[in-house]
Amino acid sequence: MNKSSITNFIALALTLAGHFLAQPILFSIGLFALSGAVTNWLAVHMLFEKVPGLYGSGVIPARFEEFKVGIRELMMSQFFTKENIDRFLSSGDGQASLVDLTPVIDNVDLNPAFDGLVEVIEQSSFGGMLAMVGGKEALQPMREPFITRMKTSVGEITQTPEFNQQLRASLEGDKNITSMQDKVSNIIEQRLNELTPQLVKEIIQDMIRKHLGWLVVWGGVFGGIIGFIAAVSKVL
Repeated sequence: MNKSSITNFIALALTLAGHFLAQPILFSIGLFALSGAVTNWLAVHMLFEKVPGLYGSGVIPARFEEFKVGIRELMMSQFFTKENIDRFLSSGDGQASLVDLTPVIDNVDLNPAFDGLVEVIEQSSFGGMLAMVGGKEALQPMREPFITRMKTSVGEITQTPEFNQQLRASLEGDKNITSMQDKVSNIIEQRLNELTPQLVKEIIQDMIRKHLGWLVVWGGVFGGIIGFIAAVSKVL
């Protein structure tokens, strides 16, 4: 079982134990912990999956086109800038450099890309539920995994034979950097058009789901603490 399931199981066990043992404090702790954990689990689930009757669920697949545009703009504004293309051309070893863009990719700051992802989520219909589980601060643990995964994904796209072949042809056939950027943009767009909503969902889900599981854990913990305070206040 993952951390979310374990948290829900423990909270449910405390609730049942408190009920059958007639222990109001234990019951209150378990019930509040269960409500906090389940609410956060549902929020995480709704981020990736469409739930019938729950408006705003499935925000990742629903924003599929926006994510594609964001990836394209990221690659053009961070990787294939005029400065980087000019560096390839002036190095005298353009073809060799283009085979492995890892040094360029590693030096790119992808924090703005993550901030853009968070902004998209906040401005979507999911934003209200995100606010209930801590707002954008709750997504911060995903920053480093997101950046790592994005650099890996960009590296995979730029290292495909088709990409390098078309890019080399562009560089060899035209020394105008603006024209090259347009051609590179078209190549990237062609590659992104091969993506499906399901594939985009799986890519993002793979990056951040395991880290979002901590939202469920802490939802249960803080729910339990609130339940304890509520039960003790009644006793006193």
